[in-house]
Amino acid sequence: MFDEDQPQEVYDTNIADIEYDFEDNVQHVNESEPEGVLNADGTDNGRKFLSNEERKAIAHLLLQHNHVGRLKKGTRKLIASMYSVSVSVIKRIWKRAKLTGDVSHRKTTNCGRKRIELDHDQFLQVPLSKRSTLRDLAEALKINKSSLSRMQKRGCIKRHTSAIKPCLTEANKIEKLKFCLSMLDSSTMPHDPTFKTMHNIVHIDEKWFYMTKKSMKYYLLPDEDEPHRTCKSKNFIGKVMFLTAITRPRFDVEGNETFSGKIGVFPFIYKEPAKRNSVNRVAGTLETKSITSVNREICRKFLIEKVIPAIKQKWPRDEIGQPIFIQQDNARCHVNENDIEFRQAASQDGFDIRLMCQPPNSPELNVLDLGFFSAIQSLQHKEAPKTIDDLVAAVEKSFEIFPSHLSNKIFISLQTCMVEIMKAKGSNKFSIPHIKKDVMQRQGRLPVSIKCDSSLVEEVLDHLNSH
Repeated sequence: MFDEDQPQEVYDTNIADIEYDFEDNVQHVNESEPEGVLNADGTDNGRKFLSNEERKAIAHLLLQHNHVGRLKKGTRKLIASMYSVSVSVIKRIWKRAKLTGDVSHRKTTNCGRKRIELDHDQFLQVPLSKRSTLRDLAEALKINKSSLSRMQKRGCIKRHTSAIKPCLTEANKIEKLKFCLSMLDSSTMPHDPTFKTMHNIVHIDEKWFYMTKKSMKYYLLPDEDEPHRTCKSKNFIGKVMFLTAITRPRFDVEGNETFSGKIGVFPFIYKEPAKRNSVNRVAGTLETKSITSVNREICRKFLIEKVIPAIKQKWPRDEIGQPIFIQQDNARCHVNENDIEFRQAASQDGFDIRLMCQPPNSPELNVLDLGFFSAIQSLQHKEAPKTIDDLVAAVEKSFEIFPSHLSNKIFISLQTCMVEIMKAKGSNKFSIPHIKKDVMQRQGRLPVSIKCDSSLVEEVLDHLNSH
């Protein structure tokens, strides 16, 4: 039988004469002890480990509310909330206090299940072909798959998506280095090399936009029917090629947009009357069809009839007469830089529009391939087009609603890519660095142009001279 005087004598010898006032201690604990992290359902997200001092303090509080071996109603629940533990923990402390008086925890410095460590040498010996899934990697390392998953969460291993990049020749690397050097402002050379603002360069390129993707991800309710998507052939999903033209947007000193930089997006389509009746339309109805083969004549026609007029219409009036460069890649269907018809159309109305080509096998040197196309395509897929006309309208809408400040950041990323290309001596084996553009934009510190290290420029010049 529990003696009322026994716990008092035991605590006097084990708690080292600690005096507590219950009301003051409740307020002190609530202010100093952090609350437990709760899940969405209100349950505790993990068990809290109590130190010996906390356990002794809890035992002393329990002793103060002891009456003939029984605690006052609600005492355990109140103390449990004070220390962010469950009531069962308080019950175990009170039980040990009545039996032995020693409420110290029994954990040692080396307790619990031992963590499985990753053998780095063994990991490096596993070929990349067997590292594509956790299942294959676990089988190669003779480790449980769940253990590998925990290692990934701890950061011991990381997941990486590897994309195939163009194979570059030495001549390609030299051309890329020369192109990057040509984008440096000559007035800042050689002591403080800084990239040009690129406000007079219009990036153009072609891209296929599809009605839908082969695989789409949706979020559904547990009892909701799964969407049923059909197509006659997954290899022949409806698509349209678009010619896109964009330049760097302009902003005033207060950050307000003065020119969006969006020249236009032009679909390669044509209208043709239907030859026979169908359930969708009668014979003779004009149908929109996609141009599946684009040659140099079509590219020249789009440049002269669509791109150049759009530039003349939207270009800032105070910059008319200054050279404007249209940057394109080296596709065979593209117009030559000295094309007579293009030069005649580009030199009219007081404009000086010229063609220039980016280095071969260098999609990262065009803002459209660098990030603009992927952003537009992501917006386009949200529209779920059903016909070619719907697809054209979806792409044009996505082009117009794309924020200009995001387009401006892609031009900053283009300049950081040029710095990395120079560091890699023209190679495409590099990662785009993170320079916290969002943070700088919120603070109003987003640079107009990226600066380059003068020593790096000297190394590139020496490398070019040696070749």
